Amino acid sequence: MADQQLDCALDLMRRLPPQQIEKNLSDLIDLVPNLCEDLLSSVDQPLKIARCKTTGKDFLLCDYNRDGDSYRSPWSNSYDPPLDDGTIPSEKLRKLEIDANSAFDQYREMYFEGGVSSVYLWDLDHGFAGVILIKKAGDGSRKIKGCWDSIHVIEVQDMENKIRSTLYEIYFGKTRDIVNGVRSTQPLQNEKQKINLQNDLAQALQKRAHTS
Repeated sequence: MADQQLDCALDLMRRLPPQQIEKNLSDLIDLVPNLCEDLLSSVDQPLKIARCKTTGKDFLLCDYNRDGDSYRSPWSNSYDPPLDDGTIPSEKLRKLEIDANSAFDQYREMYFEGGVSSVYLWDLDHGFAGVILIKKAGDGSRKIKGCWDSIHVIEVQDMENKIRSTLYEIYFGKTRDIVNGVRSTQPLQNEKQKINLQNDLAQALQKRAHTS
């Protein structure tokens, strides 16, 4: 039943005017509050702009830089409202995040001639993930209206560990099998007894062949 309600609600959102998506979504959540989380995660809302109180630079708000009711600035790495235990990237990943924000800030200015961009990265068990946000609003004239939002989510795997694991399994595993195959796993005394037994059998067969 819940799945059917969600499908109907999403279909309704697709049919309603996109200019009023925030109001329509809010009204729909009031009607079916049990679908609140599913609707918020399924319906893309216009990116909102905030200003970093530390640097004075604009940044974009989304679920990926939100912790509770606070949002992290990609420029200062601090939360607004302040949050002591907010989630932040590791030191190494934070350096990459700074470079990425600088690069996309220049890219946005060159290709879109305005707007706001933000890049947020977070650590994973094997690698990291991130989101690249770009928002370009119209200039208010009759020619250019509305706004354009771009959201790209990426995931980067730790290929070095994967390659090392593959080498260990294939190369070292094969080498171990070969070594185990060529070396004797039986005690030396047992090997000598086996050889002596083979010699005795060979001699017995030869004697039998001569007497027959």
